Amino acid sequence: MELRVLRYFLAVAREGNVTRAAAALHVTQPTLSRQLADLERELGCTLFVRGNRGATLTDDGMFLRKRAEEIVALADRTEREMLSPSTQLEGDIYFGAAETRAMDPVLRSFRRLHDANPRVSLHLHSGNADAVVEGVEKGLFDFGLTMGREVDSKFCSLPVPFTDTWGLIVRADDALASRESVTVEELEGMPLLFSSQEASSGEGELARSIDGLDLDRLNIVATYNLVYNASLMVEQGMGAAFSIDGLVTPAPGRFAFVPVEGLPPLRSTIVWKRFQMLPKAAQAFLDVLREDFAAASAPEG
Repeated sequence: MELRVLRYFLAVAREGNVTRAAAALHVTQPTLSRQLADLERELGCTLFVRGNRGATLTDDGMFLRKRAEEIVALADRTEREMLSPSTQLEGDIYFGAAETRAMDPVLRSFRRLHDANPRVSLHLHSGNADAVVEGVEKGLFDFGLTMGREVDSKFCSLPVPFTDTWGLIVRADDALASRESVTVEELEGMPLLFSSQEASSGEGELARSIDGLDLDRLNIVATYNLVYNASLMVEQGMGAAFSIDGLVTPAPGRFAFVPVEGLPPLRSTIVWKRFQMLPKAAQAFLDVLREDFAAASAPEG
């Protein structure tokens, strides 16, 4: 399976048409069709269903598309890193992270690195913990920031000097908005909005924080993936969004954040693959992170 052929395959998947893909690739349509046929024979499966309106991916084709995008992205990144001049620090840093204010100290450290090395770029991808860990494991991210989970032995880790607080995002006119806090027991009677990861698996950051938490006892009226969409549901009066502090800015007349009593603070950790030689830019970033985090954690005086 050649990298060039994977690029051909991705072009057809993107265009949905062999003729248009051939034009974009500057190859002839028969050449491209022959390469796709050879790829299907090599893999022993059909990748496209061809019809009058174009080419549609099969299930095998959709699986290959995901893998091919990862392979091509990693190959392109490796080429850029190998071709970078060694006289000046430059390059791309790929970072996957959950939504959390724990990214504040991370981004401050990057800003310090970037001020001294303007040709270093950060590419930040937001996602849930599982997606972040998978991206680090596959080499798509240099680093990942995870929340409230144990670090697998195949990763190195660096604790972030910041903790998040569990609570509820409510409308400013909600009776809860004037409360200093609510209890876990009070949650059972409320209409709640939960992140889809927490609600579906019962093994997310919240479940790890509360032993014996039974999500079935909660009135989860909706789930969300992005907290902005959750804020829209809150604004429509659908319920209170269970989240962490700082993701939606409290604003007069709109939202308030009410902490939930008795839940331990949520700690974040930066992880990267063990026994992996980081690119120069990523290693320099890690050095700055370690220095800044150590200074932040040092006792005063």
